[in-house]
Amino acid sequence: MSVLRAVLVQDMARALLLAAAAFVLTLIIGGWWVRFARKHNLGKRIRPDGPQSHLVKVGTPTMGGIMIVSTVLILTVLFNLVDRWSMLLPLGVMVSFAVLGAIDDWLSLTGSRSKTHGFTVRFKFWIMMAVAFVASLALYLPQPYGLEHEGLVQIPFVGEVNIGLWFIPIAVLIIVFISNAVNITDGLDSLAGWNLTLSFGAYGVITFLAEPRLTNLMAFCFTVVGACAAFLWYNAYPAQVFMGDLGALSLGATLAVVALQSQQWLLLPVIGIVFVIEALSTMIQTAYFKWTKWRYGEGRRIFKMAPLHHHFELLGWSQPQVTQRFVLIGTVAAMVGISLALIFGSPQTGVQVDVPAITVIEGDGGR
Repeated sequence: MSVLRAVLVQDMARALLLAAAAFVLTLIIGGWWVRFARKHNLGKRIRPDGPQSHLVKVGTPTMGGIMIVSTVLILTVLFNLVDRWSMLLPLGVMVSFAVLGAIDDWLSLTGSRSKTHGFTVRFKFWIMMAVAFVASLALYLPQPYGLEHEGLVQIPFVGEVNIGLWFIPIAVLIIVFISNAVNITDGLDSLAGWNLTLSFGAYGVITFLAEPRLTNLMAFCFTVVGACAAFLWYNAYPAQVFMGDLGALSLGATLAVVALQSQQWLLLPVIGIVFVIEALSTMIQTAYFKWTKWRYGEGRRIFKMAPLHHHFELLGWSQPQVTQRFVLIGTVAAMVGISLALIFGSPQTGVQVDVPAITVIEGDGGR
């Protein structure tokens, strides 16, 4: 076996083993969390103006994202952090947004019975912006542990381009947008979970195929894939537990950071097309309603209900039909994203791979 092939096998084997370990650990934590949440009445409140078919979900345990976040945290600290300090960035963003989401979930569970939300939208938005700004600054500035991003992006037909300080505001918007987009998508059983699994899997493949390879970022992606797959065990229709803001906000922000670290963030609207469409449908509906209310004195709607998955429910699609069809779209989008990454090249970071036993191959051990 050639040296290059040995390195490839070693890297992929490590990533797949982490995915398998994440799956098993999440199943264990998930079973405990479902029992704990039921015992302590940590049940979801359903918006009364939503589809009537969702009212049967009242009381279903929420904050299930804790099983994913805790698994990724444990396995990354144990097996993917020592001498790989760039993993602190996606991990730190995940934990920060998870804490924000957990507090928001808790407030919505313990607040007035007439409310289904925790923080005000404005307060939560500015907290997310602050965390995203810190993460974007860390991505832009050269770091002592090898995370030298400096605003680089892969542009089709052009190659690697340094967009300078413009990277920081763009990165902030991407992190906040994708985080909220995943949260909006998390409205049907397994819809967000499946598309997160596909998106992280796609970036896992992209970072593996990069030259030099972003091996540690790849391992991180597959750890999240394994954890999300196990979450689907409990979130499959009819769901035993919901992801909650704890999971949706944190995983959305982490996906954005992974895309930014890989320098392939222009592919994120393709790979995460379901998240983007869901968020845009809500934004378009809200803007059109407000404009028509100002223009005609009454608000009008483009969709029967936003986000888009509710529109199709009201057209007569069952929840499993909506989920399965959206997942099929997400699957094709992930394959297209990987293909585009292969066609238009991979980031050239110039960082050495951390493979102690084999030192003649260049790669990326700092990512």
